[in-house]
Amino acid sequence: MSEPYRKTYRPWEPQRSRQEAHSPETKLPAGDWVFFLLDTVSQLDVRRFYAPYEEETRGAPPFDPAMMVCLLRYAYCVGVFSSRKIAQACERNLAFIAMVGQERPDFRPISDFRTLPLEAFKDVFVQVVRLAGEAGLGPWGHGATDGTNMPGHASRHKAMSDGSRHKEADRLREDLEALVTQAYQQDAEDDAALGSRRGDELPTELARREDRLATIEAARRRLEARAKADAEAERPRRAEAEAERQHTGTKRRGQAPQPVEDTPDDQAQTNCTDPALQIMRTTNKGWEYCGHAPVRVDAAHQIIVACDVTTEANDTQQAAPMAQLTVAQLEQAGLARPTDAAGAVQKMPATYDSGYDSEAAAVAVEQRGCDPSMATGRQRHRAPEAEVPQPPVTATDRMAAKVQTPEGRALYARRTVIVEPVCGQSKEARGFRRFLLRGLQKIRGEWRLVCLTHTLLKIWRHACAPITGSPEEMAAYVPEMALLRASGLL
Repeated sequence: MSEPYRKTYRPWEPQRSRQEAHSPETKLPAGDWVFFLLDTVSQLDVRRFYAPYEEETRGAPPFDPAMMVCLLRYAYCVGVFSSRKIAQACERNLAFIAMVGQERPDFRPISDFRTLPLEAFKDVFVQVVRLAGEAGLGPWGHGATDGTNMPGHASRHKAMSDGSRHKEADRLREDLEALVTQAYQQDAEDDAALGSRRGDELPTELARREDRLATIEAARRRLEARAKADAEAERPRRAEAEAERQHTGTKRRGQAPQPVEDTPDDQAQTNCTDPALQIMRTTNKGWEYCGHAPVRVDAAHQIIVACDVTTEANDTQQAAPMAQLTVAQLEQAGLARPTDAAGAVQKMPATYDSGYDSEAAAVAVEQRGCDPSMATGRQRHRAPEAEVPQPPVTATDRMAAKVQTPEGRALYARRTVIVEPVCGQSKEARGFRRFLLRGLQKIRGEWRLVCLTHTLLKIWRHACAPITGSPEEMAAYVPEMALLRASGLL
């Protein structure tokens, strides 16, 4: 490590296990993916992972955090996300054994390590982007942004609407009153029968109902806070629309809108398992409690340069934050943005699908150093193109005019082959289809781990993976599924 630590950790010597007579290095291909990860850990600053352990003096020495970082990176690369399956692989899979050596962690340390320092993976993500730049996977120019709804670790059956919350709360209060009365009667009988022995403990059912009532009350407070926030956002929007209508002299169609209510609707729902998640439509046309995971992918080599998880399924609200995050991540990684002949920084081309189309989103993206190309609504097949005002007045008009030019069409056509495969590789190829952790901050850390391992695979394939050989030899160098299927873990 770069500096000594006061805490004592279990010894981790990956070089020693590689030099033994029956080491995994003698069995695995020379350019295997696992050795690339072991070599890159020395180039990463993982000091933040040591901080939670440095002040703890109790218990046995923990596993080396650098080893745990390597282990999680490799596991997420090859599509093993369960802590128990990772621990099982450390005992049976040669690549995992090469990673951990003789100190093989159980599933509990793996699970605890994955939940504690997830915020530190934000720094690792930036460092991996820097490694991609040093490996020649630039320049950082055209990028495409898109998001995917990823189901969370929450059940739809653990959700409760505001109307059912009132009924359930009233029922539980009645049950609690009956149980309290029963408890007092039982206390009196026990005091008469048992004398000095205790008989005033609350029944188990009473404690359980109290916990459920507390959960319902917490759900009520969340629904009320959400309704109040929605009302505060709706009032200025209505005022702006009314001012625009008065300015243009447009007559109102239909009935006047109802007053804005800051109380939750009876159908408004919240999840009791993971309150951070919202109900969203999934790819199978169903509804699940999900987190929306947008990514910004560079066009040159499909490197993920920015990622996040939000609770808003509306893409238009994510355009500006992702553009700002992209610029910030590249600056933090020390990677230069494209410049013109005079040396001035150019705006980065950015393509978005129709879900991001809005005047506010286009203006905000332009202000953050990007040159956006957005699809302004969907057009029918072989339908005549919509006329664009000459010259374009608004940002939406500029988007429509840009996409209809031959250069704009060619640029926008690249969007689907840039960002769509990245989400598909994470979901289908590696099998990450659901968040395993709960809470928005932990979910964000888990998604960063998925995205940085995607970038590491791109770096390895670009710089280290062999490009010649027989089909059998080439299959041995594909680490994602071959090794795990051979060991029976997948």
